This record gives sequence, structure tokens and C-alpha cells, in this order.
Amino acid sequence: MKTDELGIPRFTDRDLIDMIYTGNISKCHVVLCEPSDDIDKFNKVMEEQGFSGLQTYISLDVDRTAFDRVCQSEWYMPEEYKTLDIGAYVMRKLQEETGIHEAYEAQETIPWHRVCEELEEFNKRGMNDLLRYMVYLVDFMRENEIVWGVGRGSSVASYVLYLIGVHKIDSLKYQLDWTEFLK
Repeated sequence: MKTDELGIPRFTDRDLIDMIYTGNISKCHVVLCEPSDDIDKFNKVMEEQGFSGLQTYISLDVDRTAFDRVCQSEWYMPEEYKTLDIGAYVMRKLQEETGIHEAYEAQETIPWHRVCEELEEFNKRGMNDLLRYMVYLVDFMRENEIVWGVGRGSSVASYVLYLIGVHKIDSLKYQLDWTEFLK
């Protein structure tokens, strides 16, 4: 499977056949196909088998920034999270965290400098709403006793995401370079 420039999946005939045989075709309803693929033929077979046909995706004439803005505007997030002062929230979490971990004083990096640098980069990239959503998502998972992973990929290098609770890897303790995440 490939994706287009907006990150929308682009399936080939082979991908669709694999989805049928693995029992995952019901999860797919809109498909961006290669021009050479015969989606009408595929839909005819799907109909014969009692499945709904796929709709061909029409590519959008919009840049990535506008696309992301529209997608984020459709996320459900309670009003109190939409207006959350993310900087103050993270700093409160930092105070709670450093009260627990006194070992930070021995390190060269003082946590609040690190947090300020990361928050500045998130802000430059227009990602404060994403951080607010992450706070909401973590709170929702905790309230509903939903288990999520320890951490994955370069996101574990972000101390801000650690403070929010997105992952459980203390990037300061392991001296992870946060710039690896926000490249």
C-alpha cells in the first residue's frame, strides 16, 4: 500500500485482494486506486459476494497544511481542552514529575529548559491543538481504564509527550535527543 501526498492510502488491486482474503475488506469503504486498476470490476465481484462496493476516492486539490487543519477541526474534544493553556499544563506536570525524580539535578539538562525548548518547537509548527488533544486522549484513556503502549518510535524522545502521558519513557533519564522527534 502506498499513500498520497496527504497520507491517504492508495491501494492496488493486489492490496484489495489481500484485504478480502484476510477478512479486512469491511474496514475499507473509500479507496484511492491507481488509474490502471479496475475498481468497477472489483465492485461487481464484491456485490456478487454480498459486500458493499468501494467508492473511488477523488483526490483533493489542497495543500497538506489546509488538509491537516480541516481534519483536526473534526476531532471531538471537549471545550475545556480546546482552551487549555498547554504551556501551564505541561509546567504543572513538570513540577509534579521533578518532585518525584530528584536525580535530575545531577544532569546537565535542567528539565524546564528542555520543556521550554520543546514547547517552543511545537508552537512554531502549529501543534498546540495536537498537544491539547493528546492531553484529552490520555485523560479519556485513564478515566476509561484503557491501556496504551509504553512508547513507540521517535516520539519517546519528547519529554513533553512523556509529561502529558502519551508514553512512559523518561527521555531525560535515557538522554534521548528530542530533536529526533521534531525533525
